[in-house]
Amino acid sequence: MNEESETRPVIESWDTYWAGAQSSAAFSGGGTTDPLVLSFWDDIFRGIREHRESARIIDIASGNGAVIESASRVYGENLPDFTCLDISDSAIRMLEERFSGVRGVVADAANSPFDAGSFDIVVSQYGVEYAGIDAISAISRLVAPGGELILLVHHRNGLIHEQCEASLLAIQDMKKAEFIPRCIAMFEAAYAVLKGGDKAAYQEAGRKFAPAIKALEDIMARYGRDVAADTIMRVYRDVRTIHQRMQHYDGASVVGWLEKMGDAIDAYEGRMASMLDVAIDAAQFNKVIEDLEKSGFEMQRADTLAHADDAPPLAWAIVAARP
Repeated sequence: MNEESETRPVIESWDTYWAGAQSSAAFSGGGTTDPLVLSFWDDIFRGIREHRESARIIDIASGNGAVIESASRVYGENLPDFTCLDISDSAIRMLEERFSGVRGVVADAANSPFDAGSFDIVVSQYGVEYAGIDAISAISRLVAPGGELILLVHHRNGLIHEQCEASLLAIQDMKKAEFIPRCIAMFEAAYAVLKGGDKAAYQEAGRKFAPAIKALEDIMARYGRDVAADTIMRVYRDVRTIHQRMQHYDGASVVGWLEKMGDAIDAYEGRMASMLDVAIDAAQFNKVIEDLEKSGFEMQRADTLAHADDAPPLAWAIVAARP
């Protein structure tokens, strides 16, 4: 299998997510709104504003624009020269709509179209590692003399890693229970009854659906009701509400919603798996730091971002300056 065929499902899972990110809160979250993460970037951008009259900034693997939002809190409407790069076309379109004046580029972080030294500040939050650990070296070449490379990177066995692992297991259990297909079959039979159809078919579909309902209850009991960003709980709740008030909902719309949720669940499974795959352990982190120092960077910070010394880390943090 070639590299493109291996990475294509991951790209598609994230593109599916960003394509629906503005219209749905399902499967959101993942550490980007943690107060400590927000504080990290607030401090970074305050420092940039205080010490640089102007700055060419690029955000690598921008996603939903969490880093740009942090910059906006500091700069207000007077953002510096800001470029966003992401492999997802949907993500870039969304960012260009949300942030006027921001330049969006659809590209792989490991193979960006920019010349060496094109930017004063190169940043990435939970992003560059998805292009492979070597992509960190690739984006470091974009930093101009006197510039900085500033990264938050997924930490293997950190807090987000633990949450992703639980979410992946929960979603896989949900899929094994065939909740979505059995739910669709039940609603199709139920709406047929409302139109004078066979009640026996509905009863049989309900009998087959019952174990899937029990499976979701067991999943929430095992992993917590907030697992997978609350989405399993929301689906469970919404299906129950619709079933109780079926006459107030259009059958085709209900089935369409369930089919869309099935697609979102598949994409979410892919994203969680990719998050676990790209998280960096201590040995890999030390090698990244060693390589950056060999290429001439001076480390201003190279440690973990955590709420306390004994708390699970949220990320690896890198602040490196090119003299």
